[in-house]
Amino acid sequence: MISRQEKADAIRALTMDAVQKANSGHPGAPMGMADIAEVVWTDFLKHNPANPDWYNRDRFVLSNGHGSMLLYSLLYLSGYDVSIDDIKAFRQLGSKTPGHPEYGDTPGVETTTGPLGQGLANAVGMALAEKVLAARFNQDDYVVVDHHTYVFVGDGCLMEGVSHEAASLAGVQKLGKLICLYDDNGISIDGEVKDWFADDTAKRFEAYGWHVVDGVDGHDAEAIAAAVNQAKASPLPSLICCKTTIGYGAPTKAGTSSAHGSPLGDDEISGTRGNLDWKFDPFEIPDEYKEAWDCRQKGAESESNWRQQFAEYAPNFPELAAEFERSMAGELPDTWESRMAELLRETAESAESKASRNASGDVIGVIASLLPELLGGSADLTGSNCTVWDNAQPIADSSPGGNYFYYGVREFGMTAICNGIALHGGLIPFSGTFLTFMEYGRNAVRMSALMGIRNILVYTHDSIGQGEDGPTHQPVEQLSNLRATPNMSTWRPCDTVETVVAWKAAIERQSGPSALVFSRQGLPCQTRDETQLNNVARGAYVLRDAEDPVAIILATGSEVEIAVQAYDELSSEGVAVRVVSMPSADVFEAQDLGYRDSVLPPSVRSRLAVEAAHPDYWRKWVGLDGDVIGLPSFGASGPGAQVFEHFGFTSGAVAAAVREMI
Repeated sequence: MISRQEKADAIRALTMDAVQKANSGHPGAPMGMADIAEVVWTDFLKHNPANPDWYNRDRFVLSNGHGSMLLYSLLYLSGYDVSIDDIKAFRQLGSKTPGHPEYGDTPGVETTTGPLGQGLANAVGMALAEKVLAARFNQDDYVVVDHHTYVFVGDGCLMEGVSHEAASLAGVQKLGKLICLYDDNGISIDGEVKDWFADDTAKRFEAYGWHVVDGVDGHDAEAIAAAVNQAKASPLPSLICCKTTIGYGAPTKAGTSSAHGSPLGDDEISGTRGNLDWKFDPFEIPDEYKEAWDCRQKGAESESNWRQQFAEYAPNFPELAAEFERSMAGELPDTWESRMAELLRETAESAESKASRNASGDVIGVIASLLPELLGGSADLTGSNCTVWDNAQPIADSSPGGNYFYYGVREFGMTAICNGIALHGGLIPFSGTFLTFMEYGRNAVRMSALMGIRNILVYTHDSIGQGEDGPTHQPVEQLSNLRATPNMSTWRPCDTVETVVAWKAAIERQSGPSALVFSRQGLPCQTRDETQLNNVARGAYVLRDAEDPVAIILATGSEVEIAVQAYDELSSEGVAVRVVSMPSADVFEAQDLGYRDSVLPPSVRSRLAVEAAHPDYWRKWVGLDGDVIGLPSFGASGPGAQVFEHFGFTSGAVAAAVREMI
């Protein structure tokens, strides 16, 4: 019979062989955490390798994603669609085993990790989603949402500020099904961490309101199992501090930074094989080891038992069952399309002038009535972001079935937690802050786009129109940043109508995140005919036109009003110009060439873009013969209208620029 130690050594062997073959990677953490992983995956993790997307599976997150060979070894050994050839192709172009775990590339990988600490925040989001959905769907004698989230973290994860933000929220919400196993090996790239990381981690997490099991020998399977059982019995999130040796088994590099991020080398690997009494060739895993690890039958039985329970649940609670299956599948209700079309027409007919942040709040209220899975929140700016709505139910430990979450001043944690909520499934998260504070959560924004998940990012106070708070709060470069991010869809509506379209697009988009950028100041509702109304959804459209225009003015958001005023001034002089509103450049770029050319005819080379943000982005749209009225500097403090005038964002300045161009 294969022992626990031998099963763990299979992880160590696969790790050092794969890293050596790739001549790249991080062998130390997987070798040090192998015993912890063996216990969790053998004794506790509820999963089905044949169906990695089973709704009620436990979630497993490797926050210290540089140790990816730990996860790939576990997936291969336990029976996922990861072969020994995939292991041999570690870190090679196009393989299932990239350098860091990547969501969508490898069956069984729940989230993309690598930037340290974010996996912990993702796990908090997953555990929060489980608690919310359990409160909504579970009934007496019918528990259809019931799973744990396990997350492995290292010293680096806990140094990162995002870990503080996420762990604090997990404690407040008493996420008792979140179990964090800390690989306390005392080593990072620069050496022993004692000189720069001397926190009392156990007391820190106790202060957050966590259950803590300290001083666990990370190479003692029975001690690890006992700690996990304690954690599962606690109503609080749990941190299990496991003292380990990085590179466990290596004769000279174990316990040193030399084992962290580079191949061990042939001699060291030979010595490790001797120390572990591992008698097999590189990448050789005997059948008896694979049989000992195989989780396929156990996983199939677990899923089958759950499906039987759900089959009993469905006839007793048919509406809940249908709602659960629809939301977990990411599908929208049958009434969605007709109600949103009705809302768009109502909004256009009302022609109400208001700040787009307020218009956004109105739309959120309608969407929340249609989608119970909508889960909103803000980083301590709920009133300013207009993210809450009538009948919103705040989530608290005592009332976990709500639909609004107060994140506090934690922009990074908020965005990364929302990534975890989106990854879990069953909920559509959106979160709000000021556009300039997107920078605090920037890496989590990037991870949303990298994973291609539906995380809706509401950003208000979108320009120097923000006014008196001054340049610290006035975004300049953030719009370019968002637009330059692959797989990010960015909308900056000019009025209530475009706001409805932007929200509809964000909800329907399941292949990546959407940034919805709104104004603080009031904006007039633009008049449109039926064709223009329909074309808003195409990202850019002709808002004002003339026969044979000699120039085109492009604008977004609050600057569309300025462009229209300039159009009126120029038209009164007999100057034929076209105004194009471009609320979403990426959506417009995805349109067919014929439509794009109909909006921006190549023959009209005199083009002027107007946006109160950094001008460089717009060079691609105006060409060599065009110009941009933008903001290459930071803003200034003062009433918004005065700041706009100070920086030249006036209809007169726009009209003058057009005259000069033609």
